[in-house]
Amino acid sequence: MNRTLYRPAALRLFGFFVVWVVVTGSNPADLVAGAVAALAASWVSLHLLRPGASRVRPVALARLTLHFLRQSVVAGVDVARRALDPRLPLNPGFVTHSARLPSGPGRNTFTALMSLLPGTVPTGLAETGGLLIHCLDVGQPVSAQLAEEEALFTAVVKDLRNDD
Repeated sequence: MNRTLYRPAALRLFGFFVVWVVVTGSNPADLVAGAVAALAASWVSLHLLRPGASRVRPVALARLTLHFLRQSVVAGVDVARRALDPRLPLNPGFVTHSARLPSGPGRNTFTALMSLLPGTVPTGLAETGGLLIHCLDVGQPVSAQLAEEEALFTAVVKDLRNDD
């Protein structure tokens, strides 16, 4: 193994192993399988996404994570209220979000993150080239909210920013 890959490989191995422990618990019998799975995932990730392809900004990542968690709760409560209270409006439909991220892994990661928020689901590309988003209420400022999410996401990864 190339010496420049030691640190990224160790960080990925540690990260994948932590995810395994969080998901499965710390049963000693599962830790061996977790170590093997973390090794395999690290090897695959090093081949699919070479180290140095992006620079993650930890403070921006923390800001995005906190915002995402808050938005998940707020949107989840809103969706639950709309589903359970027949007086609240449901105006489902599609909106187009003009993404600033170029096509590729960055935009794909953003749309995957976006799909985790309750009430919005990216469904593909609109004829205009923007992202086609299904939402529960087209009267809400969905595109403006997604622009805020995209700005936070873009700030996390240095090589996706337009000004760097």
